[in-house]
Amino acid sequence: MNQIEPGVQYNYVYEDDEYMIQEEEWDRDLLLDPAWEKQQRKTFTAWCNSHLRKAGTQIENIEEDFRNGLKLMLLLEVISGERLPKPDRGKMRFHKIANVNKALDYIASKGVKLVSIGAEEIVDGNVKMTLGMIWTIILRFAIQDISVEETSAKEGLLLWCQRKTAPYRNVNIQNFHTSWKDGLGLCALIHRHRPDLIDYSKLNKDDPIGNINLAMEIAEKHLDIPKMLDAEDLVYTARPRVIMTYVCCHYHAFAGAQKAETAANRICKVLAVNQENERLMEEYERLASELLEWIQRTIPWLENRTPEKTMQAMQKKLEDFRDYRRKHKPPKVQEKCQLEINFNTLQTKLRISNRPAFMPSEGKMVSDIAGAWQRLEQAEKGYEEWLLNEIRRLERVEHLAEKFRQKASTHETWAYGKEQILLQKDYESASLTEVRALLRKHEAFESDLAAHQDRVEQIAAIAQELNELDYHDAVNINDRCQKICDQWDRLGTLTQKRREALERTEKLLETIDQLHLEFAKRAAPFNNWMEGAMEDLQDMFIVHSIEEIQSLITAHEQFKATLPEADGERQSILAIQNEVEKVIQSYSIRISSSNPYSTVTVDEIRSKWDVKQLVPIRDQSLQEELARQHANERLRRQFAAQANAIGPWIQNKMEEIARSSIQITGALEDQMNQLKQYEHNIINYKNNIDKLEGDHQLIQEALVFDNKHTNYTMEHIRVGWELLLTTIARTINEVETQILMRDAKGITQEQMNEFRASFNHFDRRKNGLMDHEDFRACLISMGYDLGEAEFARIMTLVDPNGQGTVTFQSFIDFMTRETADTDTAEQVIASFRILASDKPYILAEELRRELPPDQAQYCIKRMPAYSGPGSVPGALDYAAFSSALYGESDL
Repeated sequence: MNQIEPGVQYNYVYEDDEYMIQEEEWDRDLLLDPAWEKQQRKTFTAWCNSHLRKAGTQIENIEEDFRNGLKLMLLLEVISGERLPKPDRGKMRFHKIANVNKALDYIASKGVKLVSIGAEEIVDGNVKMTLGMIWTIILRFAIQDISVEETSAKEGLLLWCQRKTAPYRNVNIQNFHTSWKDGLGLCALIHRHRPDLIDYSKLNKDDPIGNINLAMEIAEKHLDIPKMLDAEDLVYTARPRVIMTYVCCHYHAFAGAQKAETAANRICKVLAVNQENERLMEEYERLASELLEWIQRTIPWLENRTPEKTMQAMQKKLEDFRDYRRKHKPPKVQEKCQLEINFNTLQTKLRISNRPAFMPSEGKMVSDIAGAWQRLEQAEKGYEEWLLNEIRRLERVEHLAEKFRQKASTHETWAYGKEQILLQKDYESASLTEVRALLRKHEAFESDLAAHQDRVEQIAAIAQELNELDYHDAVNINDRCQKICDQWDRLGTLTQKRREALERTEKLLETIDQLHLEFAKRAAPFNNWMEGAMEDLQDMFIVHSIEEIQSLITAHEQFKATLPEADGERQSILAIQNEVEKVIQSYSIRISSSNPYSTVTVDEIRSKWDVKQLVPIRDQSLQEELARQHANERLRRQFAAQANAIGPWIQNKMEEIARSSIQITGALEDQMNQLKQYEHNIINYKNNIDKLEGDHQLIQEALVFDNKHTNYTMEHIRVGWELLLTTIARTINEVETQILMRDAKGITQEQMNEFRASFNHFDRRKNGLMDHEDFRACLISMGYDLGEAEFARIMTLVDPNGQGTVTFQSFIDFMTRETADTDTAEQVIASFRILASDKPYILAEELRRELPPDQAQYCIKRMPAYSGPGSVPGALDYAAFSSALYGESDL
């Protein structure tokens, strides 16, 4: 058998029995029934003794023991808690009549109309009058004060029984007669309040005697309710008045439990709010610690400016930074935003529940997190700029290093063996012609040496620039450059010494072949021009725009235009050598056909003229670079087209959200739906941001560093996007907070709209803030009579930090405090006092009995020990604990 049936309906239909009629008159006809008189005697005697025992006495015979009026007066004093006039102590009849009259007068003073009941009949031991008087007392002092949902006396008692037994199977209380015959009603009343005393599921409806005896025995043993009638009487002959008398004892026995239940519910509600707030505080502390720890780990990484030696290593750092911006930072942005939202929600809940504001641990305030985040973004901005500059530097350094190696190799090849030549003394055994040839050859060498001066200076300048750019292999560069410079100095010294020797010998020599001399003079510069042209055609280049590559192409075209003139010079030089050979052959001169004045041979000129083959190669490399620059330009334009669309879109959305946050039409839920739609549209727009990120990656991979087609950079778009996400989340949180305060404080939508309309009207700058004078004008317009002291008190509430402005959230908090009611520490203390039976302390077992296990343990753990008057071991100070809940003590 199930002990409780959920959802059982109980009604308030009352039968037209005699117990539902006003009983100012005693129904004497019923007393003609001996069984009825016996039941009355037993029930009323037990009822009287249940009260007289409190005064240390009892009665045995109801009509005899009340005859002198003493115990009757004592009974009235016990059940009313008031003092009656002093009784007469004589034993004469008139003494007894006087005492009974005092009792009857007291009953009449309580508004009870006594019909046909006189003191003489009570003193004479009239059973019928005595029972009638006791029933009148029961009605007035035990039943009349019962009140349930605006019904009182017998109707209230019946309604109480119906409500308490409604959930129980096989129980249907409709009257104080037949509804109690099976005993299940009495068992249900006891089980409802003390389920530990009866196992209702084991009761049998077909055993009424057993059920009634069980209920009466438990009531007498555990509830101090005397057994006022036999089970058989209740089943077969009991009248409504007897049952009402017995049932009203159960009502009074359980009335205290009902009061304690109400008090426990209030405490549970308060403790549940406090537990939830503590959970939110712990969650905030955890999230704040994790976010700050991540920021502290990330900032040193972003502040590390140790450069790498190669482009590959720096590209790897740039890729790591991209991963950080795309994968690692966005979740942290969401965590930071959610942390601020949680903090605002927690503070709102604390204000709603009249709790003190939450103060995070040192270093974990929202302002601390914002400061740490600002330092992170500052380091991040500097880090990206440093990476790009370092990549540009390494690109420049690698180019210069390769250029240095090419020029140094060319110079070293030219300078190889020159010292040995200058140290020769071949002129000592040479003829005049040979000497003059040696002199001319030396002059040609000097011309060649002078022509190489620029190259040596270029090599030194490149080495100096590599040192300034902190090239990683600068030591070897410097060493090689130093060797070239030292050799150059030695060549200069040796050249000067050889000239002096040849000039001394020249005086002894007279003939010289002018053709050889002319060849030497023209061949050396032409040879140097060819070497320079070859060097220029093989020179590496680096450009960043179409204009720069066009400039190189123009210069190359100008170079190609000089080739015909150079070819004419080449043919002229070759013609000189042909003329020399013709003269030697014609005059049979027995000298070598080689030119004694020049190291440049005809074969060398012919071979070096192959420099023309480098021209188409140079054309191809320039055209390839031009194509690459055009591709880069397309990337610039593609990125600019998207950025110029996305940037204004973000700005427009920010303005729409700002307008939505200050509008006053419609309900807060409508504003919330509109903001949710904005949020949905923003999230759907994320694909455009991702596509722009992809284009930006292509631009960076192509090493494109500027874009004249747009003022938006990827960093601008990222910052705007993150600000848009944060703004929509914060705005939604503000509306949620307003809804939470409206519902918790009982504020209507019209009131919220009125508050916002007033705020918007006095927000003269339309920036979401009011200065003090605007706020004063707003309060006056809403009916506040403000003196200087009162206005100063209000300003400490809405502008505690003295910023000089009042935010909309502070304004709403103030207005809700002015219009709503909340629990107070005094109410919670009063609730605990009820559970503690008016003691100034409470015991752990009382908390466990009245509260749910987890909340009882919560109180026991946090309540301080009570040390006041009347303290006992284990006493807990609930007053200090309640004050601490509302921030009114340092507990």
